[in-house]
Amino acid sequence: MKPTLLILAAGIGSRYGGIKQLDQFGPNGETIIDYSLYDAIRSGFGKVVFIVRQEIKDSAEAIFAPKLQGKIEYDFAIQGIQSYVPADLGKVERVKPWGTGHATLCAWEQTKTPFAVINADDFYGREAFATMSDFLQTDTNENQHAMIGYELKRTLSENGTVSRGICVERADHNLESVVERTKIFEDGGKIYFEEDGTRTELAPETPVSMNFWGFKPSMFPITKDLFETYARENINTPKAEFYIPTVMTHIIKGGLGDCRVFRSSSDWFGVTYPEDKPAVQAALSALHEEGSYPEKLW
Repeated sequence: MKPTLLILAAGIGSRYGGIKQLDQFGPNGETIIDYSLYDAIRSGFGKVVFIVRQEIKDSAEAIFAPKLQGKIEYDFAIQGIQSYVPADLGKVERVKPWGTGHATLCAWEQTKTPFAVINADDFYGREAFATMSDFLQTDTNENQHAMIGYELKRTLSENGTVSRGICVERADHNLESVVERTKIFEDGGKIYFEEDGTRTELAPETPVSMNFWGFKPSMFPITKDLFETYARENINTPKAEFYIPTVMTHIIKGGLGDCRVFRSSSDWFGVTYPEDKPAVQAALSALHEEGSYPEKLW
């Protein structure tokens, strides 16, 4: 059974100042999603689900449906503010989506196989897709999940702070813990995260999650129960976000499963700020020129 790829594309992109999920970066106007789709298809994925906000669904479908027709099954899932929020809580007063863990939950109905989850605006490279596809097709333990871990030093932006899931790995190559740090930066040749005004240094080789996860379907009911509790506790906190690392921590600490860490030494690149765009465009052009991708993807 071929795995499914979930693409987290419902974010607002407040720091970017636009819908970066649909912006053009490749030499022929490709989005970053195009490269993920191309790599997923050639790595053996059988279906892709775009998780979007209702207001960008039509635009996303117009861009990607013609490219995927006849190549891979595809579908769309809507991350709505009210989705999976307990009905007795009433209307939710917030603008920003509930976060990556909630977004994944919103694709439950469209996802029937083991699946991977990625960000729409991150370039991961073919190696990551091949590794995750192989894991999802060969590991039969319903409670064994996985993630691709990148070296922190390869995931920073020169144009501002970034958010990363900081990982601690056990001796058996399973994840011990992952904590989302929302303000990571380099200063004076060293890397720090800042929280409550305090700086903490991080080793450059620290494995971090770039939201490339591999899950078995057992993850969905666990996530639903956890999110319902989270929603009740944060219904009056409009900026609260329910992250995938929150779900994974719950799974690990609760003895509900494990998460294998597949380390990657590949260069990751993505877009957080408008100033990141030229570097991403140059990197993609170089990959075409060296033959990693054909002149035209589609």
